[in-house]
Amino acid sequence: MSSKKRENNQKKKVALIGCGLIGQSWAISFLSAGYEVSLFDPVEGVTVQSKEKIKAKLKDLQNYGLLKHKNISDFLDKIHLAEDLSSAIAGCFYVQESGPEDLEIKKEITKKIDAATPYNIPIASSTSGIPASLYASDVKGKYRCLVAHPINPPHLIPAVEIVPAPFTSEVITQAVKKIITSIGKEPLELKKEIPGFVVNRLQGALLCEAFDLVKEGISSAEDIDKAISEGLGLRWSFMGPFQTIHLNAPEGIEGYVERYEKMYKEMFNKPDIEWASVLKLGLEEELLNLYQLREREKHEKERDNKLTELILHKIKT
Repeated sequence: MSSKKRENNQKKKVALIGCGLIGQSWAISFLSAGYEVSLFDPVEGVTVQSKEKIKAKLKDLQNYGLLKHKNISDFLDKIHLAEDLSSAIAGCFYVQESGPEDLEIKKEITKKIDAATPYNIPIASSTSGIPASLYASDVKGKYRCLVAHPINPPHLIPAVEIVPAPFTSEVITQAVKKIITSIGKEPLELKKEIPGFVVNRLQGALLCEAFDLVKEGISSAEDIDKAISEGLGLRWSFMGPFQTIHLNAPEGIEGYVERYEKMYKEMFNKPDIEWASVLKLGLEEELLNLYQLREREKHEKERDNKLTELILHKIKT
């Protein structure tokens, strides 16, 4: 093999450290995009077992027609089972760690990965809420460490939170976003670190209220779930909360805030809610650029068409 071909092959190989459910799901995402994957888990037997579990998930995708024109064996041939960390990383241009959600373990494994990984190769963690500044601050190559947090299961859900630490190189951050995009994912870049990141903080806020509603005897768990699955979640499956309220008032988000800010202050007993001031920080401008008011009818029609299709799908299933 020529040196040029060898270099190209190496550029298409990623190392996945940690072969539990998240690591397996990452493998499917990279395999589906044409990458080779090198797998390693420090727990004895897990690396070998993961290949069969990946195979089962690939078969599920094939049964739903999501692996068109490819045999399962074509994907399995691109899986390399490594016996140790160094051999797992050899020849790879990207490392995704998916170990236990434990700060001390994250510190230890990140140091080991850094020591075994060539210069300038990104080292991302799948952690659900531990900022890189907590687990990588003492790592020699901390400039290339950051979070790439997928939503479970990663091979089915597109969103991936990209969370650089203050010490993460901007070049590394953009390189990881490009890699994540190349496997058909939607990178969500945070401007600052915060525990729990964005997705879990949004989920956490909803869960806190859901638990309180049950505690206070307001509603059953079943009906609270229905409030999402048969209500808010229908729109949220294809449009976020800001786009939703922007289309819920003729004047856009400014009109929505003017109408309902007082209600939310009283509802949650939070007089410090100042949504109107947040609009002036760039939120309103961003939404108006994305969804212009003069095209409001078009955006409403798109929303209604998607809701119609989704409802028809739910009826069929």
